[in-house]
Amino acid sequence: MNSKDRLLNILKIVIDYIVAFIFSVLLLPLALILGLAIKLSGDGPVIFSQQRVGKSGKKFTLYKFRSMHYQNGEGLSLLTGSNDSRITSVGRFMRKHKFDEIPNFINVLKGEMSLIGPRPEQEHFVEQIVSKAPRYRKLQEVKPGITSWGQVKYGYASDVSQMIKRLEYDLYYLDNRSLWFDLRIVFHTLVIILRGKGI
Repeated sequence: MNSKDRLLNILKIVIDYIVAFIFSVLLLPLALILGLAIKLSGDGPVIFSQQRVGKSGKKFTLYKFRSMHYQNGEGLSLLTGSNDSRITSVGRFMRKHKFDEIPNFINVLKGEMSLIGPRPEQEHFVEQIVSKAPRYRKLQEVKPGITSWGQVKYGYASDVSQMIKRLEYDLYYLDNRSLWFDLRIVFHTLVIILRGKGI
C-alpha cells in the first residue's frame, strides 16, 4: 500500500467515526419514532440482526430496523424483492427512504463498516458469488459500507446473478477510490433517500 492509499484510509476512518457519531445523535429522534412504529406494527424485535461477511472475510453482526413480519428467523436469510409480502407497511416506508439502515451507524462506530464501501452479503451468498466470479474476493480488501457505487448505480440485487452484475461497479470503485468519489456516492444516495427510490 502506497502513502496515498494509507492517507486515504486514515482520512476515511476519521470521517467515518465523526459522521457516524453526528448522524447517530441527529437521527436519534427519528430512530425512536421508527422504533415505536415498528413495535406497534406487530410482534418481534425492533432491531433485526444478521451475520454478514466483512473486510478480510471476517464475519460480523449487521444491525437494521426490522422491516418484515417476524417469523422466528424463518426465511430471514432469503433475499427480499420490492413486492415481498413479508415487508410490513412501516418497513416499506423505511426501505423507500433507507431509514431501515440507520442502525448501520452502530456498525460504523464499532469499526466493522464504513460509510462508503461495497454492501456486505451473507456468507452463503458470498460463496455462490465467488464460485462464479472469484474477483468478488477483492471487495473484501476494504470495509463494507452503508452505501456504495454499486448500490447507487445498479441498485438492489435480488439474486446472485444480479449481485455479480453489481460487482462490476464496486470493483470500479475500488480501482478509483478517492474522497471526491465518496462525495459523489453520498450525493447520489441523498437523492435516492429524498425521492424515496430505495427498495
